[in-house]
Amino acid sequence: MENEITGKTRLAGLYALPARHSFSPMMHTTSFQETGVDAVYLSFDVPPEKLGSSIQAIRDLEMLGVNLSMPHKMAAVQYVDELSQAARLIGAINTIVNQDGKLIGHTTDGVGCMESLKQNQIDVIGKKITIIGAGGAATAIITQAAIDGVAAIDVFNIKDEFYQKVEPKLAEIAKETDCKIELHDLAEEQQLTDSLADSCLLINATSIGMAPNTDRIPLPDSKLLRKDLAVFDVIYHPGETQLLHEAKKIGAKAVNGLGMLLYQGAAAFELWTGKKMPTELIQPLLEKEIKK
Repeated sequence: MENEITGKTRLAGLYALPARHSFSPMMHTTSFQETGVDAVYLSFDVPPEKLGSSIQAIRDLEMLGVNLSMPHKMAAVQYVDELSQAARLIGAINTIVNQDGKLIGHTTDGVGCMESLKQNQIDVIGKKITIIGAGGAATAIITQAAIDGVAAIDVFNIKDEFYQKVEPKLAEIAKETDCKIELHDLAEEQQLTDSLADSCLLINATSIGMAPNTDRIPLPDSKLLRKDLAVFDVIYHPGETQLLHEAKKIGAKAVNGLGMLLYQGAAAFELWTGKKMPTELIQPLLEKEIKK
């Protein structure tokens, strides 16, 4: 039975530009209905110059909170009252929770990745992992993995202007979490070979493998993969990237980014409502949406 909208119905939403293509309204509004929360979730195209006033509106309209996507994840930090540990370390947020007019900024992307690994029986706590990429998704995953107790993380990125920026950030995350984090140039093939040999998991946090380059993999050679090296790809469209295809071929565990998308949403849902998202209901809906 569809929930009737009442005088007490609360609002949550997505602030992004563009926002209209998002799966979040379907995920959250369905979850509100299923768990008996009197709320709806809408997408809002918010241009950068309207971000401050749009975040103030969360207080003014007594919204439950919002999700943030490109290009607002970093800019939004200045407009909230408090940050979670992960959000502070990353310097970016994707979720704002309204606690009686006090706005708390969280980042749930890393939580989503860690939960997806757990659901796929990939145990990384106390072990070493290798991650390719050092952008927003990568930094969120690195931070949460370090907070959760991964022992060591080797990060590989091309030597671009971003490389210099991310180095001090990774050092700060390492210092606060006691996780051994090292940044390497992706061109250093021997270093990559050595890192993967010591790792239980490889994560691709780059866009390599997405259309139009669906035949590419982020490794110099697929021979670096092995059966006991699990592979996680943040990409969920296509559902099986070339990297995951190569991993499956040799019998390694291979997981795409759909679970990360699902569980980052579930983490935000729980922050707003105190309830668990009915993920077993939402997952097939997500899969169907992505295939459209």
